[in-house]
Amino acid sequence: MRSHFILVDVLVLLALLVPTQWVAVGSSHCKRHNEERVRPHSVTITEFGAVGDGVTLNTKAFQNAIFYLNSFADKGGAKLFVPAGKWLTGSFDLISHLTLWLDKGAVILGSMNAEDWPIVDPLPSYGRGRELPGGRHRSLIFGRNLTDVVITGENGTIDGQGSMWWERFRNKTLDYTRPHLVELMNSTGVVISNLTFLNSPFWTIHPVYCSQVIVQNVTIRAPLDSPNTDGIDPDSSDDVCIEDCYISTGDDVIAIKSGWDEYGISYGRPSKNIIIRRLIGETRSSGIAIGSEMSGGVSDVHAEDIVFFNSTDGIRIKTSPGRGGYVRNIFISNVTLANVNTAIRFTGLYGEHPDESYDPNALPKVERITFKDIRGENITVAGLMEGIEGDSFINICLYNITLGVNSMSPWNCSNVQGYSSLVCPQTCELLEESIFPDHCTECYHLSSFSQGHRIRNKGARLLSWWTYLET
Repeated sequence: MRSHFILVDVLVLLALLVPTQWVAVGSSHCKRHNEERVRPHSVTITEFGAVGDGVTLNTKAFQNAIFYLNSFADKGGAKLFVPAGKWLTGSFDLISHLTLWLDKGAVILGSMNAEDWPIVDPLPSYGRGRELPGGRHRSLIFGRNLTDVVITGENGTIDGQGSMWWERFRNKTLDYTRPHLVELMNSTGVVISNLTFLNSPFWTIHPVYCSQVIVQNVTIRAPLDSPNTDGIDPDSSDDVCIEDCYISTGDDVIAIKSGWDEYGISYGRPSKNIIIRRLIGETRSSGIAIGSEMSGGVSDVHAEDIVFFNSTDGIRIKTSPGRGGYVRNIFISNVTLANVNTAIRFTGLYGEHPDESYDPNALPKVERITFKDIRGENITVAGLMEGIEGDSFINICLYNITLGVNSMSPWNCSNVQGYSSLVCPQTCELLEESIFPDHCTECYHLSSFSQGHRIRNKGARLLSWWTYLET
């Protein structure tokens, strides 16, 4: 009878002590946008003379339609409807309180004539074009200083037809930096959803100096050998949500940026409060990258439910002396990797500077980076983690990571400091000190696990005690 009482006591205690399942960080700026936003005014691109034959250039039709719809911006906004067809166009600007809607079968095609992509000033946080000094070609779909902009539809397509640009890059015949496919600057309340983006000349979706950005349920594709065709690049932007996307490109699937060397330091606008979830990607580069242009700072990035396959790197942080800035408070969890060369990679000596005026003593601060619940098969190297001499990357935490690694030296670490628990294969000496019980507070977003870890240990001791009394 006494034994039964003790058993019941222990089971009740365990039930009370076992923590509830952990819930990801709050994501108030990730709101579903399944329903079309109602606009009281609507026009179809054909009303402005557009021809959807894939040959006729429709730049003027898009420009005139949007100029007309601007008169409704303060009357509830407007919708530009693009029906099925192939609509060839050069660069055009969006306006506030606009929905650009691509119907099923609608394809917006980027012109293959460089003159249809005007030259604009370089971004102030970059100081020059990313590829060449001077200006840069404007993106196919562009907007600045906007509020409440929606680019969506019924899985219509925006195709940059980037092959001409890729060849000019390879042949070194560019006069200016290549254009992005979609770029919005200094804008708030941006939604991009339910579309396919193909063959961007350069980065595909580039919100820069933006707030309240949602990219949801999009497919992005470019050939795996296409140069610098990043998927989604939040740049000096905050409150960004990226979810339910499939991306296969020639460069980083997601790249979080915030300016380049002295120009990014001077501009001083960080990227922060970024959520990435339910993402599948393939690339010859990195799945999720931070940097290398991160001089304005990057913080509070949470990524979860991620799958990368057939890729060079899973997660990578890229920086360099001269960047300044910081990368901090990064939490990446529930990641599945397959056929990936390096699962986790830090590069502290990335190089690439806009000019000779950068300050080599402007060192980046990289700290409080947590990786949790990562699984991988056919991984060549578990971790290649290289900080900067005299500027170590600190409080790097690895928790519950299991990788099937082919290399005899699965971890290679230098100028990093941190902790690990439940990592296989065993991590490098610089990170081998256990997270629990003493270092939870140094590990970003793991302090909530410390109580559960102590509870599990206490529960195990209670069960051992009951077993002892039974005998």
